[in-house]
Amino acid sequence: MAAPGSSSASSTVPRPRGASPAHRLDGIPPTIFTQMSALALRTGAVNLGQGFPDVDGPASSRARVAQAVEEGANQYAPGTGVPALRRAVAEHQRRHYGIDLDPDTQVCATTGATEGIAAALLGLVDPGDEVVVLEPYYDSYVAMIQMAGGVRRPVTLRAPDYRLDVAELRAAVTPRTRFVLLNSPHNPTGTVLGPDELQAVADVAVEHDLVVITDEVYEHLVFDDAVHTPISTLPGMAERTLSLSSVGKSWSFTGWKVGWATGPSYLVEAVLGAKQWLTFTSGSPLQPAVAQALREEADFPLELARDLQSRRDLLCAGLGAAGLPARVPQGTYFASVDVEHLGWEDSTAFCLALPERAGVVAIPLRGFYPDSDAGRHLVRFAFCKTVPVIEDGLARLAAADLTA
Repeated sequence: MAAPGSSSASSTVPRPRGASPAHRLDGIPPTIFTQMSALALRTGAVNLGQGFPDVDGPASSRARVAQAVEEGANQYAPGTGVPALRRAVAEHQRRHYGIDLDPDTQVCATTGATEGIAAALLGLVDPGDEVVVLEPYYDSYVAMIQMAGGVRRPVTLRAPDYRLDVAELRAAVTPRTRFVLLNSPHNPTGTVLGPDELQAVADVAVEHDLVVITDEVYEHLVFDDAVHTPISTLPGMAERTLSLSSVGKSWSFTGWKVGWATGPSYLVEAVLGAKQWLTFTSGSPLQPAVAQALREEADFPLELARDLQSRRDLLCAGLGAAGLPARVPQGTYFASVDVEHLGWEDSTAFCLALPERAGVVAIPLRGFYPDSDAGRHLVRFAFCKTVPVIEDGLARLAAADLTA
C-alpha cells in the first residue's frame, strides 16, 4: 500500500485537467523511428530501418572532442555557435558552392538539423501561413508545421520515379502561401532534384515572393552522376533561402547533433530567435570538433559516398533477389520498395510482421504520406550499415516467406 501522502501511478486515479497533451500535438504520433528501433531491440532483428551508420566518423574529429573537453569547452557556447564553427561552415559553403557568408551574422549553429527545422518553422511561420512541402515528408516536418500553426500544402513525389511535378507545385500555391520547405537529396525517396526541378521551385518562389527553407543534410551523399545544387545559388534565391545542414550524415556523427542554418541575416536571426528558447546553445566540446571535421576531414564525405554507393548496390540487388525490387536512389541512406504485389494491406502491417517473418526491421512509408495514399505500400530500407549487417539482413529476407 502506498505510504500516506505518496503519489500513485494507478490508472484509476483521475488526471489533472492540465495533464493531457496540448491540442497542438493532436494527430501527431510518436516518431516511427523510435517505434521501429525499439522493435529491433526487442526482437533481436537486423535494423535496416533507422538511418544511423554502424561506423563512426573520422578518428581525428573524435580526438578533437576529448581535446576540447580538456581545454575547458565544458560550459555554455554562444547561442549562435562558437566562432571557429561558424567560420568553418562559411568556408564549407564557399569551397563547395561559391556561397559567400558572413560567419558572424549569416551562420547559426543548431542542435542538429532537426532543431534547425523546428527553430526555422517556429521562428518564421505564423498561424495560418501555408507551407508547400514535398510529400513524403521526414516526420518532423509534419509535427513542426502543425506546432507552428502552419498549413501544409503537399506536392507528392510518386513512385516509382519520385520526380517533382511542376504543375502540382504551381497548383499548391495560394494567396496564403508564404514558404516552401524543400528537402534534396530527399529522405525517404533518395531523389536529388535536378536543374529543371530546382529552377521550377525558384521560379515559383520569386513569382510569389516565398521564402524557401531547404534541408540539405544529405548534401554530400549523392551517387552516380547526380549532383546536389543548393537552391540558394540560383538567381534571385540567395535573399529568400534559409539552408539547413549538419555534420550528422555526411561525417557519420549522427549522435553529435550539431548542425547549422545559413542564409540572409534576417532569416538566420529568426532561427536564433526560436532556438534560444529551445536549447539555447548546442554541445560546447562538439563544436570545435565539427569545425575540425569541416576543415581537416573535408574529403571524408566523398569517400563515404563512394562506399555508400557500393552498399546501395548491394542492398538493391539483394532486395530484388528476395522479391522486393527497389528503386535505385540517387542519394541519401535509403532505398524504397513497394510490397503491394506481396498481398499486404499496407506497409505498416508488413513492417510489423517483418521481424517475426524474417528477423529484419524496416520503416513503413505510409506515415510519411499523411496527405495522400501514395505511400500506402512503400517500405524504406537503409544501406548505411556495414556490409556484413546488410548481407545478414538480405539473407534473412531471401529465406523468409514475405507474402501476406
